[in-house]
Order: sequence, then structure tokens, then C-alpha cells
Amino acid sequence: MEEKTITKKTLYTGRILTLETQDIEMGNGKKGLREIIRHRGAVAVLARLPDGRFALVRQYRKPVEREMLEVVAGNREPNEDPELCARRELREETGFNAKTVRRLGFIYPSPGYCDEKIEIFFAEVDATSGQTDPDEDEHVELVLTTRDEIVGKIKRDEIHDSKTLAAWLMFEKMAEGKGEESPKSKV
Repeated sequence: MEEKTITKKTLYTGRILTLETQDIEMGNGKKGLREIIRHRGAVAVLARLPDGRFALVRQYRKPVEREMLEVVAGNREPNEDPELCARRELREETGFNAKTVRRLGFIYPSPGYCDEKIEIFFAEVDATSGQTDPDEDEHVELVLTTRDEIVGKIKRDEIHDSKTLAAWLMFEKMAEGKGEESPKSKV
């Protein structure tokens, strides 16, 4: 089941995305229009401190007009290695340096109209945070939280960010795969 591109038109090219339309033909011969956002890719990092707490960030998200509690995340620079990007974003947004980084997988957060691919990582970080260096146009607040607090927020429908929910699920499955119980925080 594929769709053949008949024509393609770029409508907008911005700092982090491009918007294009495509006239397509489906396998059954029917024609259609696709509106597609092209994105160079991003990373997301679920970071855990030695005491078992997790480093999340809170920031205002203009498209949904609300504050969101999220894993650390950011856009990749052109041709940037995903793991190096994850380490950079973690340091910029939280001040923490990763001791270890493990790739958990990737997601396409909204493939119906966007080709963005988010590589998801789990990082064990140093006990203390250093200087942050967020992008000039972003304001992030570090939130240290326990496993039980994260699970409670998910159960109470308080975390809505797809990359954060996916990262948590991948992290829990990684722990199961090691034959461990879901990691409990020591706090």
C-alpha cells in the first residue's frame, strides 16, 4: 500500500520546518492531497539522578497554550549525531552531564502530517547540575521528580506530551527486559 507523488510544492521554509503539499495517487487509482511538515529530527532524553529522581522540564508550549511537563528534548542540528544531540540538550536544559546514555528507540509523533522522527534516550546523570544554556527563545524550568510522582501524574492525566509518555513506556519496558521490577526511586 503506497502513494505515488504526482506533484510537490513547497509553501514555506522556516527555521525548523518546511511545509509542502503533494498531489498523490493511491494504489487504487484515487487521487488526493497531502499537507506535509518536513522536520530535520529531534531527540528526547529521560534522565535519572543517582538518588533515583528523574530530571524533567516544565515549559510553556504556545501551540497548545499551556505549560507542559516533559522529558528534555530538542531539535537536531543538520547531520548531528542523535546521541551527541541528546547529551547537548540535557546539558543545555538541565545543567546535568550524562554519565551513560542508552538509546531506547524512536517515535514519529504525528505521522499523519509530519515526518519528524524523535530518537529517545535514557541517561544516567551526575548528582549535581551545572550551568544551563537554553536557547535564546526558550524558558525551561528543571523539575526533579520521583518515579511514583511521574506514574501518579500519568494516571491522573496530567502528562500529555507524546514524547514523554513514549519515553516513560520505553524506559519501563527496558527495566522489564532486564528482569528487574520497574525502577523505584530511592527518595
